[in-house]
Order: sequence, then structure tokens, then C-alpha cells
Amino acid sequence: MVQISMKSVLRCILVILILQCFQQVVVIAQNENEMCKTGRPNIIFIMADDAGWNDFSFHGSPQIPTPNIDALGLSGIVLNNYYGSPLCTPTRGAVMTGKHPIHLRLQHYVVMGGSAEGLPLTERILPEYLKEVGYSTHLVGKWHLGHSRKAYTPTQRGFDSHFGYWLGKQDYYDHFSNDGGQWGYDFRSNLSLHFQVMGRYDTELFTEQAVRLIEDQPKDKPLFLMINHIAPHSANGNGPDPLQAPRENVDKFNLTIQDSRRRAYAAMVDKLDESVGHVVDALAKSNLLQNSVIVFASDNGAAPDGFDLNYGSNWPLRGVKNTLWEGGTRLSALIWSPFIQNRVSYDLLHAQDWLPTIYEAAGCNPSKFHNIDGVSLWKTFTDGTASPRKELLYNIDDIYNNSAIRHNEWKLIQGNISTNDLGGGVWDGWYGPTGRSEFRSVHDLIPEIMNSMAGQALASAGFVMNETKLAEMQRGAEVGCNPTMEQRQVTCDPYSGPCLFNLEADPCEQRNVADNYPDILELLKEKLAAQNATALTPMPRFRDPNANPAKWGNVWGNWLDNLESGTNPDFPNICGNSGNIYGGQFVTTMLPILLIAKILYL
Repeated sequence: MVQISMKSVLRCILVILILQCFQQVVVIAQNENEMCKTGRPNIIFIMADDAGWNDFSFHGSPQIPTPNIDALGLSGIVLNNYYGSPLCTPTRGAVMTGKHPIHLRLQHYVVMGGSAEGLPLTERILPEYLKEVGYSTHLVGKWHLGHSRKAYTPTQRGFDSHFGYWLGKQDYYDHFSNDGGQWGYDFRSNLSLHFQVMGRYDTELFTEQAVRLIEDQPKDKPLFLMINHIAPHSANGNGPDPLQAPRENVDKFNLTIQDSRRRAYAAMVDKLDESVGHVVDALAKSNLLQNSVIVFASDNGAAPDGFDLNYGSNWPLRGVKNTLWEGGTRLSALIWSPFIQNRVSYDLLHAQDWLPTIYEAAGCNPSKFHNIDGVSLWKTFTDGTASPRKELLYNIDDIYNNSAIRHNEWKLIQGNISTNDLGGGVWDGWYGPTGRSEFRSVHDLIPEIMNSMAGQALASAGFVMNETKLAEMQRGAEVGCNPTMEQRQVTCDPYSGPCLFNLEADPCEQRNVADNYPDILELLKEKLAAQNATALTPMPRFRDPNANPAKWGNVWGNWLDNLESGTNPDFPNICGNSGNIYGGQFVTTMLPILLIAKILYL
């Protein structure tokens, strides 16, 4: 007689229970797929880095023509009331999760090279949601949401692939990132260091990879491709050349822009515009354009007049990157798709709204999201339905001691609005060139827009632009200061008390009307207090010395994982080392090669 032990019985029961749980997971996944419509569109999300309101010609300045980007916006929807955070990590976190940065602990600053944390690992993010309903998911370019552990990195969080870098900025050619004076190589293909790109310009690399992914995409599977450019962010702060662009792009502006620094910045934007053209062209040639949604947006406002070593323009909006003025938070953005209306939209939209909006664009029901701050505007784009968003929180930062909120047309802003970071100080004015000229207007750019690579690609796919409509869109997309407000300016001193602006009448924040509307001011203060009651404690702003690339072969890696394991998986890739965490003179050996490569490609 066979004897069966109690342990064996318990093991069998355990196996049965696990199998039942697995079957339930499969059923849930099947139900999830059944909630989504068939024929899901390809979704291409292109994010610029530190690009200003006035740095794209669709907003009225012909100084930096952006015909490819204009072709998308002027034949799609120009999003003239789109907002994000004043810094990049918070905006990117909001896009990925549908949550405001105050609910992600990202409201104060960015993820640094030595940050132990990142976008909380408890959060599910956009590529994970899209992947579970059948999408291929790829990230090209910047991440900046955490890297101390492998678990924080893109391919561990829903992306099938990542080609790019983990930190906030880098040299466009040698791909070293300087963070707090600590230098390390920072370019990856998925989790592996990728040295073959040394000497190649970032924007070109990202464009080529994006085109490859589009060309290789299976036709029976929808594509989610996020292209996070470094451009036009300045390169390393302590480097000799913070404004980097190919010479042929710089030379385009020799006769039109006198300031050499603004000219270099314009070339960086020009190269970004070329990239957009190549991506749209690849979609058309792969017969994917007819079933695609393309988003283009900046992550925050520009850094002008040397702020953060850059020369963008937010004109006519007030303020700069890392401030809560409109110039730091009201962002250039557009959406193009054959499924949406062609217009200039003043519907209120925040970065946290992209997750539910894109999920609904994918044919899925956004009502599944119960614990997010974002709302879907897909029906606003397709049917012209009024935006469900009537209110947005700019930010609450108890460390900087500043906050701002908008309700309908009214904005309250208060506290220490300027910043001591990024070469900051008092940046409360209006900065950057207007870019307007008596010799040329954006209307003169219409033939260039129609004949751009993107314009021609759209036409080849059956989306032919109309010159009259383009001119109408150009007029509607330009925002100017109200001359009445300019004549009746009332000083705002947010350091001593809250200021109130009517943004519909006064988009340039020139006339503080706090004394005129005390009831509205009080209402917004109450709303701000209610939001603050839900805020989480900000992520610590601390550079752990253990992250220093000098300890890890002079590369930025998963340093917390390495500390715990006592090994460095990147070392065999660097110098044939067995993996021991000590030693390695990567910079010493590679620096001459990097310098020669950079000279060759400049």
C-alpha cells in the first residue's frame, strides 16, 4: 500500500491553487483585451527637452522654421492650453502614470545620478498598460526616471526595448553625463552599455533607431513608440561646449540670427525638426500613417538667456524653466491623427492626462483607472467635446516654498517662485527673443511646410494640406500679450503674498488682480490647501557618493544593485574584467578615442 504523507498532499493542493490563480490571471488578461476595440492605432509620442513656447514656428515666430513639426500641428490640433511641470522628471512621471507629481514624490526636483529612488516601483506605467492589450512598446532616447536599481529602468517597466540614456542630459557626441561634477558614460541598448555610438550625434542616433523600429514593426501588431529627445537641452554643464549641433545646421542661421549662442540653439531645434520629418516619412512608407496617433510635446519650458547654459525663448510668456510662471509650465504641444479634428485647441490639458487619453485612443476604456489624477481628452480631440479638465495644479513644493493652481481662467501663484538651481536666481520677467521680423512672417513658411518631408509624407498618405487652412491655423495658434493689460500693469510680488491672474485676458501675467477678486482668490487658496492635503513627502534630494561612476568603471549603472551583489555586470563590457567592482580605468583608455571621434563628426 502506497503511503502518502501530509506534506505531499499539501504540495498537491498548493499546485492546484497556483494553477487556478494562473487561470484567473489569464481570464482577466483576456477580459482586458476584450474591453479594447480592434484595429488599434499606432501611437508615436515625441518629447522635446527644454523647448520653449517660442521655439517652434507654429506659434508665430519665423526665426527658427520648424516645417515638419508645423506640418503635423497645423494639419492636426495645436494644443495651446497644454501644461506640464517646470522640470523634466516630474512631467515624465506624470505622462507615464497619469498622476500628478505630488502623488509620485517627484514635486521638488529631478532624479539625479546619485538618487537612490526614481519613479515609484509601485506604479504601473503607460507601456505596461499598452503591452497587455497587444502593443509593441519601445523607448528611444532619454529616461530620467531612475536607474539605481535595474528594476527602475525602462525594459523592466513595460518597454520591449530601450535605446538611449538613463540620466537627465549628456554630451551629444561622446555620451558622457556629468551629474554634480561626477562623470560617467551613459548610453544603453536595453540594459547593455552601447559603445558603438561614440562620436555620433544623439538626435541622429535616436532618429535612425526610431526609423528602424517603424520599418521592422509587424503589420499585425500595433506600435507604441516613445521618442524622448535630448534636444534642445544644453549638454553637460561643465563641458566646453554646452550648445551642440552639426555645422551644417548651424550655418543655416548665419544670416538670420546674430547671437552665436541662439544660433547654435536654433540648429539643435532644426535637427529635431528634421528628425520629426524622418519619423513621419517612415510611417508613411510603412503604410502605418493612416492608422496612427502622433503626439509632439515639450517636457517643460525653455531655459533662455543663459539660464542652465541655454538660449531658448518662452516669449511672450513669463518666466523660465523651473518656475511656476506660464513660461515654465505652459508647453508647446500638438497631436496629429486622421481620427481627430483639425483646429487650435484651448481646452485645458495636463501631462497627467496623456495616460488615459492614449489608452482611450488605443480603443480601450479609461474608466478602468480609478486611482489616477488624469482624465481622457480623446473625445475632445475627436468630437470637439469640451475638455473634462477645468482645473490643474501647477505644483506644490514645500521645500522651495511655492505653489500655483489654475481653475478655469484664474491662476493663483505664490511663494518663492524663482529658483537657486540651474544657475538660477530671480527669473520673474519675460525672456528670449520675439523672433518676429518685418522682413518675414510665418505665413511665408507655408510653401516650406507643405514641401517638408513630413508635409510630403502626409500628402503621399492622402492627407493633403490646404494653404488657406494652414494660414488660419497659424493665426489661431499665436498668443500675444493684451496691450490693455500692458498699459495697466499691476505688480505681482508672490514672495510676500498670493497673486491672481485672469489667463484668458492676460496670458502674459502682467496684471495682478488679487485685490479685485478676493472671493476667487479665497476659492483658489482653498483648492490649493485641499490638494496639499493629499501630497506625499518629496523624494530625498541627495546624491549618494556610492553612485559615483568612478567607483564603477566610469559608467552610470545600477549602483545599488551592484553594492548589494558586490559585482558590476557592466565591467566585462568595459574592459574584459571578471566583474569585480574594484578598479577599471575606462576614461583613461577611451578619452583619446572619444576626442578624435568627436572632432571627426563635428
